[in-house]
Amino acid sequence: MNQKTTDQEINVLGFAGSLRKGSYNRAALRVTKKLAPEGMNIEIFELDNIPLYNGDVEARGFPASVQLFKDKIQAADALLIVTPEYNYSISGVLKNAIDWASRPPTQTPLIGKPVAIMGATVGGFGTVRAQLVLRQILFSVKCLVLVHPEVYISRAQQKFDEEGNLIDEETAVQIKNLLVALYEWALLFKISKARRTAA
Repeated sequence: MNQKTTDQEINVLGFAGSLRKGSYNRAALRVTKKLAPEGMNIEIFELDNIPLYNGDVEARGFPASVQLFKDKIQAADALLIVTPEYNYSISGVLKNAIDWASRPPTQTPLIGKPVAIMGATVGGFGTVRAQLVLRQILFSVKCLVLVHPEVYISRAQQKFDEEGNLIDEETAVQIKNLLVALYEWALLFKISKARRTAA
């Protein structure tokens, strides 16, 4: 790619729906920082400190960890979500984080936010079902979800080493392609927003 100007830089907030230290999904998220195209900056947000959603707590004010999460989403040009698959669906950790970020519904920073998703599993289906569920959830909160390419990392134990390093070149290419597509997708919305603001 040619040298990007500041206007062409895309800041991405990435988070994984797993709390396990050795999670393949967290490993996949970490590797995106190395595979990101020129002009894309990826910041990783850990969901460990996000409490369970409680409307009574929300009524008293967002917990600091939740407010920080919402602020990070607001500041980002796009999101990258890496999801495990639990019982044909996404994890409670990820759903809970999205529930918090979606509040209040008319002021959520998720509205109109470009999003790319991917996932890893030790099974053979690469989180296909979880990603389908996640797309439905993100649609409900008015995110703009990238349709293609899709990244389903199956048999992840064969594609990452014991330190969580990606050792499978085909998977690396798939992730690179996803990040390039996210960059181009998010840049379209960033340019469009800048033009509306300047008009």
